[in-house]
This record gives sequence, C-alpha cells and structure tokens, in this order.
Amino acid sequence: MRWSLALAQFVAVLVMWIGGASGVSPINVCPCSKRSLCQPLPADHQFQVEVLVVDNGGKDWKHYDWSKITTIIALQNVDSELLCHAHEKGVRIVMKDVMLQMYSQDRLLRNLWITSMVHSTQKYFLDGINLEFSHQMKNFEGLSALVAEVTETFQRMIPGSQISVTLPWTPDCRAFNCNDFAAVAKSCDFFVVQSFAIHLQMWRDCFAKANAPYHQALSGLSAYIRLGVDPKKLVMGIPWFGRDYTCLDFYEPGRCEITKKPFKGAPCSSQVAKQIPYKEVMEQLPKSFTGRYWDDSYKSPYYVYKDGSSYHEVWYDDPESLSLKATIMKKLKLRGISAWFGNSLNHSFNPIAAMQTEGMWNALCPIRRKWRV
Repeated sequence: MRWSLALAQFVAVLVMWIGGASGVSPINVCPCSKRSLCQPLPADHQFQVEVLVVDNGGKDWKHYDWSKITTIIALQNVDSELLCHAHEKGVRIVMKDVMLQMYSQDRLLRNLWITSMVHSTQKYFLDGINLEFSHQMKNFEGLSALVAEVTETFQRMIPGSQISVTLPWTPDCRAFNCNDFAAVAKSCDFFVVQSFAIHLQMWRDCFAKANAPYHQALSGLSAYIRLGVDPKKLVMGIPWFGRDYTCLDFYEPGRCEITKKPFKGAPCSSQVAKQIPYKEVMEQLPKSFTGRYWDDSYKSPYYVYKDGSSYHEVWYDDPESLSLKATIMKKLKLRGISAWFGNSLNHSFNPIAAMQTEGMWNALCPIRRKWRV
C-alpha cells in the first residue's frame, strides 16, 4: 500500500510520540487528594438513566448540576480539578476521538491509533472514550470490527472503560450512511445520537428551520431501533444552542428564505446558519422585534431580529421544547439523554440567568427532578 506524504508524516509523528512515552509509566502522579479518585469508575457503577454532558473546556463545570450528570464527554484537555470533582461525584469522564475509515483498512495505523487513545486515557485517569462517527464515512466496511477492537483493548487495559459512539440523527442512507448499526451497537456500551442538525439537508425549500424538530428526532431514533439496535443502547443528544439564519428574503416570522448552500445532494443546508449558545439566545431574545414565537409543527421556539438592513431568524430550544423531546426517552425506552454543550448556559449570579439555567437542567429530567438516586 502506498501512503501519501501526509499520511506517512502522521504515522512517523505518532510512532515517535508513542515511542517517546514508552519509557515512562502511563500512570502519572495523581492530582487528587485521594488516590482512589484517580481510579476509573468500575463497570458495575451504573445508573437507571444516563445523562451525558459535552464539555468544551474552561471552568463552567464548577456550576453544573452534578445531581443529574452521569458522564462528561471532554472535548478539550481535562482539567485535573474537574477529574477529581467528577470522580468524587461518581461521574465518569471520557475523551473524544474521531474514527477514520483508514483505521479499518490498515492494521498498523489502527494499532497506533488505539494505543495512543489508551495512553491518553491512562495519562489523564479517564474512564473511556467517545468515538465520533464522521458524516463523511459512508458504507464503512469493518466499522463493527473496528469498534469491537477498541472496546476489547480498552476493557483489557483499563477495566471498566466506557466506550460510546456518536452518530448522526438518522441512519437513513440518503441523509448520511449505510452501515450495520445493530452489529456496531453490540460492540460498544451505547450510541449517542445527535438528534439535532436535522436540516443539514433541505430538499423541498430553502427556509430557516428548527435545529431539532420533535417529530424528526423521534423518527430518527425509531429508525435505529427498526434496524435492530436495542433502545437501551441509544442516548438521545439534544442541543443547548440555537441557529441564527440571515434572511435572503424575509416575508413574515417563520418565512425566512436563506442562501442556497448545497450539501450531500440537497440544494440547501442549515450550515449557512451561525451556531449560538443558549445564553446568547436569552440575551438577544428581549431585543428582538417579535419576541418568542412557537412553531407547533416543529415544537420549537424562534424569534426574529434585525441587524442593520438584514433580518435574522433564530431557531433554538428552551425548557419547553427540550422537556417534550426528553419524553422520547420514556416513549422509546432509551438509555438516556445528552446535552451539547454544558458551556452554553449562563452560570452567572444574575437571578434571571440562574432561573433560565436551572430550567435547562431540569428539562433533562422532566418526569422527576433527577435521574440519579
């Protein structure tokens, strides 16, 4: 097999990195007050419902509602304070990595990739890995075997490791990928389904739309179940952010025509919208000229504001829309729910902001105040 120069350089750097680390024990000095807090949580440490929060770094974690969280997915290097605090609360922390199709095709690359993930997990005293399933991967041959090898290696090297895979909102071949997801599900602990970004492909018209419409989220999760995926292997991902569309032509609220941007064969895409965190949505909403509107077909709120001569329509989720989506867990008997991102909320001491933030946390558990017992 002939590798490209870039691929060869990647392998060389990875080999040197692993080789340079091989003379050092993978277990660093524990940064916590108790050595036990640097131990991965055991496999039998389970919850009735999983509540995952995706964290983008920084210190926002200090203000999270830890009574509701079971796992943190860290997108940045893990703060040692966060590690100690999470383990003290009985919460797992896992790192995130992206699966590439070449890992299933080349054993050397696969071994180097898995070794580097295990090393990083041990180095930072983490509890496992969340593998991101890239939108670019279609008909990924060997996906099940790849995930199974990652799971086997992690559980052998770090007993009790949690292995999850992040997937797009639907397994529909036209929208994203054709893969044997039922087999993949048996090779890991669970899937985290991103039940948002549902309008990356707009087929019928080019108008601003909800980021996570209720019925599409329900149908996407149901489609995985119809493929044979156990519902207890599915965690529903919900957004704590909105989409700000610039209107090419604005006719009325709910009729914001957007610039055409083809995506995977579709003429338009929600990619033209700017992603804004919930805390910015709440700051901007009172300044809009419409106030909060509710779309009953999408079961999502939105508003319109004007910036100079341009109209903007913002679709977002709030406690009402998220509480409705959270009931899908009970309807389909899912494993749990996941919030993207914990950093999207306003954690200041402003009383209004505090109420808004509390509402978003409570929306994760609409049936009772918390899932953890």
